[in-house]
Amino acid sequence: MNSTRFLNDCEYFLQTKRIGFRLWTENDFQLALNLWSDNAVTKLIGGPFTIEKIQERFSYEIKNMKECGFQYWPIFILETGEHIGCCGFRPYDKEKNTVELGCHILPKFWRQGFASEAGDAAISYAFCHLNVSKIFAGHHPNNAASCQLIAQSQFQYSHHAYYPPTGLQHPWYILTKEQYCQKLFDSRI
Repeated sequence: MNSTRFLNDCEYFLQTKRIGFRLWTENDFQLALNLWSDNAVTKLIGGPFTIEKIQERFSYEIKNMKECGFQYWPIFILETGEHIGCCGFRPYDKEKNTVELGCHILPKFWRQGFASEAGDAAISYAFCHLNVSKIFAGHHPNNAASCQLIAQSQFQYSHHAYYPPTGLQHPWYILTKEQYCQKLFDSRI
């Protein structure tokens, strides 16, 4: 499937300088397959994934959008329409308006600042449009890039928790709406 041609018919609900965010549609399975079948993308989140597992994940994202108003949204380069990966949220604690941030980027786009740019935009969107009060983020203990990204986003260490897909204790971090607003205020001074 030519993603550039397909994207010309889609609307981005969120844009940064280089990235467009849109919703997954039922027609996007090939994009999901390309992303989540890449062992470099999934090796630190419990991969490699089978086609069945990818279909399950894809369906989960569409379900989350319908039920929660968010998902790990597919993201694209605005200039070319190329699919970069996904970035967004999944439920963490609905009663406390808390979500979990996640970002999966295809290796071709690593080390170009796309994860940081997408993560910052998603965080801003969550606090400004989704009635979110807290955002959690975690990473594989060996994922130095994710650790650095989380630190740059001003998350504070919270705890370690067992993550079943990897069988390891992963560090978890939290960012509250108050911390985020203070960070914005401080950056304007």
